[in-house]
Amino acid sequence: MRECHGRDTDLHEASSEYLLEVRGLSTEFVVQEGIVRAVDDVSFYVRRSEVVGMVGETGCGKSVTVNSVMRLILPPGRIVGGEVRLGDRDLMRLSEAEMRSVRGREIAMIFQKPMSSLNPVFTLGSQLVDVIRLHRSVSEEEARRIAIDSLKAVALGNAEGLLPRYPFELSGGQQQRAMIAMALSCGSRLLIADEPTTALDVSVQLQILKLIRQIMDDTNMSTLVISHDMGVIGCVCDRVYVMYASRIVEHGPTETIIENPRHPYVIGLIRSIPAFVKTESRLAQIPGEVPNPLDPPSGCRFHPRCEYAIPACRTMKPDLRDVGPEHATACLRADEIPRKDESARTHPADRQGRSTK
Repeated sequence: MRECHGRDTDLHEASSEYLLEVRGLSTEFVVQEGIVRAVDDVSFYVRRSEVVGMVGETGCGKSVTVNSVMRLILPPGRIVGGEVRLGDRDLMRLSEAEMRSVRGREIAMIFQKPMSSLNPVFTLGSQLVDVIRLHRSVSEEEARRIAIDSLKAVALGNAEGLLPRYPFELSGGQQQRAMIAMALSCGSRLLIADEPTTALDVSVQLQILKLIRQIMDDTNMSTLVISHDMGVIGCVCDRVYVMYASRIVEHGPTETIIENPRHPYVIGLIRSIPAFVKTESRLAQIPGEVPNPLDPPSGCRFHPRCEYAIPACRTMKPDLRDVGPEHATACLRADEIPRKDESARTHPADRQGRSTK
């Protein structure tokens, strides 16, 4: 186990190895002031048995992206373009009834606030059994057995004794483990974890991250982890996509992104995180503010905050282009930007003695 440590150019190659492929996804919201393009031509993929991260500031479009994948966008929101392929099916073309069978059974999702996902008036056991029987043809007794086994799989002690308890009788960490157990109980091929540690105490966050990684290694379930915290992504993910202002600006293997970021926004992001900077080095600060989603900058959306910006950055939208093995960035000047911060970023795993997957 690993300790806590745009458009893809190869999206169409060897497609059989991809469980999830998202191509050109765009989602917008009609508000009184105008139209907000919350997800703008986003493409990414998740391989089978792979853990992928998606990271960015609050409001960059991460959660809207995964809710679009699950087709959970409600008015005034609308998905206006793109494909979402799970295996050989485009989820955008399924009926709502067909999509309901995908949710939970083939794609499971856990949310950042487990208390809001569990019904407070039903016991944990009744909710687990109902979900299992909805997606699997089993008796109530068999569903109960599966529920107990799933709770044990997420390291919840006295699993059988937890079934008659209500969500409010569980701690935040126990609730999140129960949500992971619910995802496991249906045999889903893909788990989407949207900010899975945000509402938890710091002492519990690492436990949940290690649990997710261990389960993924044991079950070969593919996982997409959404977070605003690069430290979380560095702990658990094999690859990472970085979003800024509704677009993917860089993606690649997690260690490559941490050690050799090529987009100015990602460079600034890495330099601002204590876990990735030597203790004697000062943390960097990204100047400026996140752009107004109603009126985003033309060209590269990061150019008003970028120290490397040139006039072309104000008018040309940079496409993702390869800068290394499985590493792509959307920056016109990626080849001119210093590749390595000699003030020494360190991977958090290196501080704790990482073992590879």
